[in-house]
Amino acid sequence: MKRILGGFWIAAIMAVMLIVSACGSAAPNNTDSKTGAEQAAKPDTTKTEQPADNKPVTITTNGIEMTYPEAPKRAVTLNQHVTEIMLALGLADKMVGTAYLDDQILPELKEAYDKVPVLSDKYPNKEVLMAANPDFVYSGWKSGFGDKGVGSMEDLEKAGIKSYLQESSNKPGPTVDDVFADIQNIGKIFRVEDKANEVIGKMKQEMDQTVSKLGNVDKPLQVFVYDSGEDNPFTAANNYMTSLIKMAGGKNVFDDIQKGWAEVSWEEVVNRKPDVIVVVDYGDKTVDQKKNLLLTKRELADIPAIQNKRLIILPLSAASEGVRAPIALKILAEGFYPDKFK
Repeated sequence: MKRILGGFWIAAIMAVMLIVSACGSAAPNNTDSKTGAEQAAKPDTTKTEQPADNKPVTITTNGIEMTYPEAPKRAVTLNQHVTEIMLALGLADKMVGTAYLDDQILPELKEAYDKVPVLSDKYPNKEVLMAANPDFVYSGWKSGFGDKGVGSMEDLEKAGIKSYLQESSNKPGPTVDDVFADIQNIGKIFRVEDKANEVIGKMKQEMDQTVSKLGNVDKPLQVFVYDSGEDNPFTAANNYMTSLIKMAGGKNVFDDIQKGWAEVSWEEVVNRKPDVIVVVDYGDKTVDQKKNLLLTKRELADIPAIQNKRLIILPLSAASEGVRAPIALKILAEGFYPDKFK
């Protein structure tokens, strides 16, 4: 009987061991199956869809339809006003070069500007530009893409370099809204549209404050813009300055000339009897030299602006189509109507 029981228990124990062994050998297969299901449920990070902000952007600039497949990573800016737009949009880390300042950079942008290599005092030559290995060139004036600049936009495109020309700086009769459109375009190209709208919103707010203080102007002041020239003056005609002057309660006496800048005669300046002269501060002549020329020129002695010594100094950096529009408007409005800003 003991032998039978002993044999029974031995058989039972062996059976249990076989069951446990079978379960143990099956467990890895079950585990592998579960893990495979979990992995199948996870997204395949190697095949994600392209984010919306990386979709190609197409913009017409300088009459050329330009497609920007992705945000540029190695930009070069030519001319101060477009450099300051880039910096104001927080894009200094996307810049590998800049060139052609007219003035000191805006104080609030200087720290960022100092981190960007300066390629040239004026326009860099093509060799210097190519050495920076840019993928995008942004010019304020058409001359940047001319023979004395870095080459045409078409040539840059052939070299695999995208470009953009500031539209508001190169069209007849531009307004501040045209400047805003340029800022928005750069925001689209670099996929920072929210920042572009933020910058524009701040500019509008500051300009609205100036216009509010200015109030209604029943009779706009007659304004002559003196850029340069001794034998004949070079002046702002139907350009961005005209728009700013109008917003500040004035009228450009040469706004009937259908181009941006024009050479006129001193006789014609006298005939138009300006109340105020805006002196553009830049170039080889200092602002004091320009003022002295105007104040001592016999032909001008009888015009109201000279008789009352009403000369307003406006830096070219503020007169250009960029983020300094609120500064330019305030300088002009305060100069035209100082009593309203006391």
